[in-house]
Amino acid sequence: MRSSTPKMLHTIGGRSLLGHVLTATRELDARRTAVVVRHQAERVAEHARAIAEGVLVVEQDELPGTGAAVRSALSVLDAAAHADRAAHGVPLGQEGQVLGDGLEGAVLVVAGDLPLLDAGTLGELVASHVADGNAVTVLTTVVADPTGYGRVVREDGTGDVLKIVEHRDASAEELEVAEINTSVYVFDAGVLRAGLARITQHNAQGELYLTDVVALAREDGGQVRAIVSEDPYAVEGVNDRVQLATLGRILNDRVLEDWMRAGVTIVDPATTWVDVDVDLAPDVTILPGTQLHGATVVSAGATIGPDTTLTDVEVGEGAVVSRTHATLSVIGAGANVGPFAYLRPGSVLGEKGKIGTFVETKNAHIGAGSKVPHLSYVGDATVGEGTNIGAATVFVNYDGVHKHHTTIGSHARTGADNLFVAPVTVGDGAYTGAGSVIRQDVPAGALGVSAGAQRNIDGWVERRRPGTAAAQAAAAARGEGVEPTGDDDSSDDAVVPATEPATLTGAMPALGAQALRELAKHADAADQPRPTSPHSEALDDTFTIRTARTEGTDR
Repeated sequence: MRSSTPKMLHTIGGRSLLGHVLTATRELDARRTAVVVRHQAERVAEHARAIAEGVLVVEQDELPGTGAAVRSALSVLDAAAHADRAAHGVPLGQEGQVLGDGLEGAVLVVAGDLPLLDAGTLGELVASHVADGNAVTVLTTVVADPTGYGRVVREDGTGDVLKIVEHRDASAEELEVAEINTSVYVFDAGVLRAGLARITQHNAQGELYLTDVVALAREDGGQVRAIVSEDPYAVEGVNDRVQLATLGRILNDRVLEDWMRAGVTIVDPATTWVDVDVDLAPDVTILPGTQLHGATVVSAGATIGPDTTLTDVEVGEGAVVSRTHATLSVIGAGANVGPFAYLRPGSVLGEKGKIGTFVETKNAHIGAGSKVPHLSYVGDATVGEGTNIGAATVFVNYDGVHKHHTTIGSHARTGADNLFVAPVTVGDGAYTGAGSVIRQDVPAGALGVSAGAQRNIDGWVERRRPGTAAAQAAAAARGEGVEPTGDDDSSDDAVVPATEPATLTGAMPALGAQALRELAKHADAADQPRPTSPHSEALDDTFTIRTARTEGTDR
């Protein structure tokens, strides 16, 4: 894999390779399951225990090969079987040992890198083994290019398996065989134990091959048969990232097909990815560019997408979630989220609520019918029912050391461009004024404001922007001028003539050379005199800054 991550922990469909195999085997209800680990053993062991309760983790010894791996596992399983017998009062031998060799019955051996293997195939394999009384039953498949795989050599007439030959050890005739070993077997426990005691490393790779046990079982007169999987992908292993991606796409296609046949509309399967543990109800619609990960649940009638990624999110009936990224969140029935919304863990939106465009939420409970329509951050907060949060609102929840909570009551109306500095509470039915910084609690039904008084400067536009459409409109509104022509080409950045010129005094700081250059560009564009300052030697020309006088104050 050329990776710092062990192969078994690489994922497709939201589940590790090992996780896929353990999920398939879990349905067989085996008495015990052992996972053999070697490369980065601690990481793989921790993962195995996390996803499979009661699994026995076995670390392979220094000997290489599948035979060595299974031998390590069998010793642990035998010890567990002895412990079971002792616990149930089975008689002891002369030296105090429990009578019997240990594990008995059928032993299923599965490679850990077969992510598309299903419980139905494994169940059929075990049932056939038991019904036929086989010593060994092998799961095989037929592929167009068997290069690199062990070949299954059958007996003429009976079709029984004579042996399995690894690619490196195969003869020219054996290399022509298209039936391959899948590394999935069922052994009789006694046959397996006896065979593992006899295998050697006398082969091209110097390994203990589990496949040698198959040949030994046959030599000892045991019946060795094979079940052929009609689906090569179900038994295909992963050895590099190309195969990982290939099987990932095949798995996703199958998941989507299953959901579509169950009543889910998927508009563009080519751009839609749904993990194996996602749960979708009938009449869900998934639009292009959507990814549903983890344990996401989407209820009937909801529409997800386009361009939406949900991870471990619960979506209620009839909700619409568009161009949204959400994790560990709950979206209520009939709610509307997006476009361009970001729901971080702990976000809960009530029934028929709204989280709108360019809104981010985190650890926030927003009540039924409440709305956060646009351009806002709601973090560590509780918002009641039927409340509207004004545009460009920020819940200021972090003081640099601790996070603090904000509570907004039900049926409240907060103004645009508000800052709620937590901890703070706004009561039910309260209002806050636009542009307010709310640092103190606002009682129920009160109006909270913090902005200063507004001041109007009459005539400013006509004095500072003469000749513009705005100035003409103002004059016309007072009946003092003509209607604006609408062909004004001036911009807010243009420098216009001052109506009452005055010379700049020492009250203003000296302008830097770069600032003078920028002012000069505007002055030249407006055909105005160029400003000057102590830095004017850096310019080609000198000029004078002119200002307008308003109410006796230089502006």
